[in-house]
Amino acid sequence: MRRRLKGPLPQRHGLDPARLKLPAEGPWATLRDHLVDRLPKVAPARIDEMLRDRLIFGLHGPMAPDAPFVPDSFIWFHRDLPDEVAVPFELGIVHQDERLVVVDKPHFLATIPRGQHILETALVRLRRQLDLPQLSPAHRLDRVTAGLVMFVVSPEHRGAYQTMFRDRMVHKEYEAVARFDPGLELPCTVRSRIVKERGIITAQEVPGPPNSETRIELIEHRAGLGRYRLLPATGRTHQLRLHLSGLGLPILGDDFYPVLTETPLDDFSRPLQLLAKVLEFTDPVTGAPRRFESRRTLAAWDSYDQWTG
Repeated sequence: MRRRLKGPLPQRHGLDPARLKLPAEGPWATLRDHLVDRLPKVAPARIDEMLRDRLIFGLHGPMAPDAPFVPDSFIWFHRDLPDEVAVPFELGIVHQDERLVVVDKPHFLATIPRGQHILETALVRLRRQLDLPQLSPAHRLDRVTAGLVMFVVSPEHRGAYQTMFRDRMVHKEYEAVARFDPGLELPCTVRSRIVKERGIITAQEVPGPPNSETRIELIEHRAGLGRYRLLPATGRTHQLRLHLSGLGLPILGDDFYPVLTETPLDDFSRPLQLLAKVLEFTDPVTGAPRRFESRRTLAAWDSYDQWTG
């Protein structure tokens, strides 16, 4: 396995610097000319400022404003951070040892940096809070879903735990709150073909051989609502949300299914009532059985009037 070239810049705010490999050839006389073409979303004036302020580094130190373009070389820099909406909810630590950190993620907090969510993510918060700069996710959980997420402390164990999730060797249980339908026979298993096209925010079920499977059980019901246990055998994008919606039971607070509704990023009033409740597996490093359970509950189950009024 090829080892990643170690750069000259440390993390900032719990974030690794961006690394760019320059192409083997090109028409650029200077690094600045290449970056203007390479980074069209960054204003040329900002590139000039970063070079002037010695914020772009080569392997041996900061690059000068007139640094030549060097084919096949590497540069490092920290990207400018977007203006972010603060997520006013805490991460709960469920378990921590020398290899793993398991947390109870709140609704609205992304797992990893992406798009408009950088500092306000579980990974960055944990790196800073626990002083674990090499922490990495073993898997991901949607921003709007609450519950268990597992992180790996050091790179040497990352592959073993990520492979375990990739190969579906982890037993997962979710809970959801949705409308109760007395005419729906449960438990049932839903199988369908789900596709998610790049650039389109929602996924959809389409004709064809199934590539997703979820067992759905009713735990209890009252006042027109049901509390459901969801046992996914596969991990397609938005699988649980699509499968419940397809049964006519869209999860409360779902602004994607069955109808996409735009919700401002600072609107925390109606979280998706979906919770990653249980992670259970045989530890790939020690061989020991592991089971973690979320301490969170779903607000709609105790606040019927608020959610249906």
